[in-house]
Amino acid sequence: MSQQGLLFGAFFGCLAIILGAFGAHLLKKKLTTEQLQSFETGVKYQMYHAIVLLILGFQLNSEIPFDSYIINAFIIGVFLFSFSIYGLVISSANNKKLKFLGPITPLGGLFLVAGWVLLFYKFVVLFN
Repeated sequence: MSQQGLLFGAFFGCLAIILGAFGAHLLKKKLTTEQLQSFETGVKYQMYHAIVLLILGFQLNSEIPFDSYIINAFIIGVFLFSFSIYGLVISSANNKKLKFLGPITPLGGLFLVAGWVLLFYKFVVLFN
């Protein structure tokens, strides 16, 4: 069991609900349709990976380094990907776009992809 995966999965899931409601109700009047879609993309990816972290938290062993790499890749990926989107959208809505966040989003995406590739590799090794 990975306590870190469970904790971050629960935290990211809870926060995705809060941010989704924030976006749907409070930001809806302030954001353009494109900005709102970007914000929703961040929320969706955060929730998808929160669920993945919860499942993996019960299945992986945090004492095995490879399992920790998988969990950490997803945690870092969600943080960099989703939170950079939130920052970009909210800052641009306030006409103070934080441009330095732009390159962070794809970096977060790479961490998410790395998590999935590591998970795939684990399954390939596990089933052979």
